[in-house]
Amino acid sequence: MDKKTIRDIDVAGKRVLVRVDFNVPLDANQHITDDTRIAAALPTIEYLRSHGVAVILMSHLGRPDGQVVEKMRMAPVAQRLSELLHTPVQTATDCIGAEVEAQAHALQPGQVLLLENLRFHKEEEKNNADFARQLAALGDLYVNDAFGTAHRAHASTEGVTRFLPGVAGFLMEKEINFLGTTLEQPKRPFVAIVGGAKVSDKIAVLERLIEMADGILIGGGMANTFLAAEGYEIGDSLFEASKVETARALISKARTKKIGLHLPSDVVIADRFAADAEHKDVPANQVPKGWRILDIGPATVESFRTVLQEAQTIVWNGTLGVAEMPAFAQGTNAMIEILAQRTSQGATTIIGGGDSAAAVEQAGAAHKMTHVSTGGGASLEFLEGRVLPGVAALQDK
Repeated sequence: MDKKTIRDIDVAGKRVLVRVDFNVPLDANQHITDDTRIAAALPTIEYLRSHGVAVILMSHLGRPDGQVVEKMRMAPVAQRLSELLHTPVQTATDCIGAEVEAQAHALQPGQVLLLENLRFHKEEEKNNADFARQLAALGDLYVNDAFGTAHRAHASTEGVTRFLPGVAGFLMEKEINFLGTTLEQPKRPFVAIVGGAKVSDKIAVLERLIEMADGILIGGGMANTFLAAEGYEIGDSLFEASKVETARALISKARTKKIGLHLPSDVVIADRFAADAEHKDVPANQVPKGWRILDIGPATVESFRTVLQEAQTIVWNGTLGVAEMPAFAQGTNAMIEILAQRTSQGATTIIGGGDSAAAVEQAGAAHKMTHVSTGGGASLEFLEGRVLPGVAALQDK
């Protein structure tokens, strides 16, 4: 990675402003249901504390749209972070202002302060210079450890670097190394698994993968558009009619480059979009009218397994069916098992954020993968080869 990290600079005795991604899910009782993102930031926080740093953390939570929303306050996050750090975490009533500044300046080495939700201020997402300046006034140095928001040019991710020197935290470094370096120089064969609902969301990723990968496996709702492009009868399945030509062009390009682009050979279809719908497995080109494709079938799982058995680098972005419904999560769950096995056999497995990462976490299999990205949109844009504003703003080595 060509960006400086907290290892590359002297942090001792400083007040360090750290952008973390603590946008965690909460239930109706304000209890955190998944603390993965909090746990992912611990190595950076612990390193700074062990070097005598007063740590000031900032994050957004939910989408309050510039308004103070009581159920989106950071208090539950501070409580969970205190438990994980085994030390009290102070909270602020806001993220800017004289009172918060005084609280930040009073912090002692090793102490931690969590600011209130950044997005209670509309200036955050607008990358307002004055708002960024007020954030910068809280610290001597800026660290971005929030890969999940690095694709946004917000005040806390890009604007603040105009007023403070900025470097990467360990999570940011890890994400960039796995999604960048590993994919630029992969151990081969390199196979990508691409799912999700829409082709339109993944066109740029697929274009890049056709240039980089040795094989591409396609599932999820987006596979329906590819099947339609091949002239298959897909019944009442959701697909993007406006992207059929795009899918056809991608298939043609892959064939020209002799890249194996693998579509489902069989699919699980349902008579309606419901968890308890009647469902069955049929060949991918024999979907009757009135039925819709909701998952890849068992024959497809086995053909995908065969391709992945040789792969040394595997990246996966997007579920392969309607994974929130157990009857149509079989393809996704099978893929998790296959990738866990390949990891144990020495392959590098990278789960590129979003729904596929959530499925792996839910299955309790994250520790069985080489790397599970904490970024959804950020990991997708990174896979597309785009420059992320929050990364670009950091100091070069």
